[in-house]
Amino acid sequence: MGHKQSRLTIETQGQGLYEFTRELVAFCLGSKISVGLVTVFCQHTSASLTIQENADPDVIRDLNDVFRRMVPEDASLYRHTAEGPDDMPAHIRSALTDVSLSIPVSDGRPVLGTWQGIYLFEHRTHRHSRNVVLHISGD
Repeated sequence: MGHKQSRLTIETQGQGLYEFTRELVAFCLGSKISVGLVTVFCQHTSASLTIQENADPDVIRDLNDVFRRMVPEDASLYRHTAEGPDDMPAHIRSALTDVSLSIPVSDGRPVLGTWQGIYLFEHRTHRHSRNVVLHISGD
């Protein structure tokens, strides 16, 4: 059984979903592992990961809108406000989603559905450099 690991840095421009499916596919193909499992892990508490539709951009816009309504950026609602009014809402949004994804690999590629893409979900309002660890194991 083989293993390979890499770190991907994603530069965000503030809140939103940032697709990195191509980079994940390239990592898997470059690993020379034909069948296995790839784990994707976000090293942050105010950003997360999700698998979402990547065909219609309205899906991404709607997700952003829903999360803003579900978790308002109102400092009067939270105790943890040391890093600004978007900090605690970012932690809550991250808790509602995932920081780790496990995706099967077949023929050297992640086994994703036709319209599925892999996204970093940035929950802070300002730019950030986000680290995502990619780890693949298999044969």
